[in-house]
Amino acid sequence: MHTLRVLAALFKINLQMSLAYRADTLVNILLNLMWLGWELLGLSIIFSNTTQLAGWGIGEMIALMGVFRLVNMLMASLIWPNTEKFNTSIRDGSLDYTLLLPVNSLFLTTFSRMVIWRAWDLVLATALIVVGVNMSGGGATPLRLLSFMLLTGTGAMIIYSLWIVMIAATFWFVKFDNNVTILQALLDAGRYPANVYPVWLRMIVTFVVPIAVATTVPLQALRGELTFLQILLYLGVSLAAFVVASRIWKAGMKKYSGASS
Repeated sequence: MHTLRVLAALFKINLQMSLAYRADTLVNILLNLMWLGWELLGLSIIFSNTTQLAGWGIGEMIALMGVFRLVNMLMASLIWPNTEKFNTSIRDGSLDYTLLLPVNSLFLTTFSRMVIWRAWDLVLATALIVVGVNMSGGGATPLRLLSFMLLTGTGAMIIYSLWIVMIAATFWFVKFDNNVTILQALLDAGRYPANVYPVWLRMIVTFVVPIAVATTVPLQALRGELTFLQILLYLGVSLAAFVVASRIWKAGMKKYSGASS
């Protein structure tokens, strides 16, 4: 309950900050809709010349776009703003104030900054997934839908764990400002199914920077392409990734010497 109260307080603070710039929020939402229209136009151009892209129809591609937007929302609303704040706090020692608070340090590092208007992406992503699934006519059963939701969550957990490891590296390399640049650079790879890429790039977006695990894999479950054991494997991998990332974070916290040293 204490953690929930802290989260509610952080949400309220960030909401007040967003409401202080209502015009900017409205402009950002309009720009978001414009980019969505541009992306849909790009898909329509592709599928005006073909009926499938690496075995994926236009409905499935629209659903994939929705899943990609969910991942992008996580990045843009939490990861990018908190990365910048964390890097600054390591250099100037202001992380000391975070450590003095009676709340988990990783929790505060993750949620201290929130881009509230990005919640709009959740509405757009849900609409795209529903429309895409209906267009594909793949016969999404309740079991497939459940697998899809579970794997969307596990994919987000793996990306989040990777982020923890990357920012924790700053404890050892203080000037490591570009610690999530590769994550941002490869994020766009999640717009398309992993099997459209050459093998070397497919390996990168699946195992090195696992964008495909957060986007392509949930849709594969919705298409009925994954076995029960594969789904359990992804669930296990996400849990293991978070445990390892948490341990690395704790090791980094022990390495941190504070502003006074």
